[in-house]
Amino acid sequence: MDEYTWPTRPKVPAESYQEVWAATVAALPMGASVTGEVIGRQPFGVFLRVDGVPDAMALAEITAMPQGTDLPVLGARVVGEVIGHAEHNHQVRVRLQRWGTSAE
Repeated sequence: MDEYTWPTRPKVPAESYQEVWAATVAALPMGASVTGEVIGRQPFGVFLRVDGVPDAMALAEITAMPQGTDLPVLGARVVGEVIGHAEHNHQVRVRLQRWGTSAE
């Protein structure tokens, strides 16, 4: 398996994607605490499946992580805070606060 992987986006009908995005932003406002699972890794950060919001795609960029830390592994459970919403690609931006291995 490669060290880096792309996540699979939730299956949402195209005609309802704007509704789903609006519901995601309402469920995950700025400053909200989130928990989730790492479902994709890239050199710039990790993609997350957010607990309780199955249609959300979250991204924790490496620039929002403590300097010198390693990216969480696939399957790792994480805790973070919503720091933004990227309208252009419908991603919730998250700053990670804690994470472990997939076995934790």
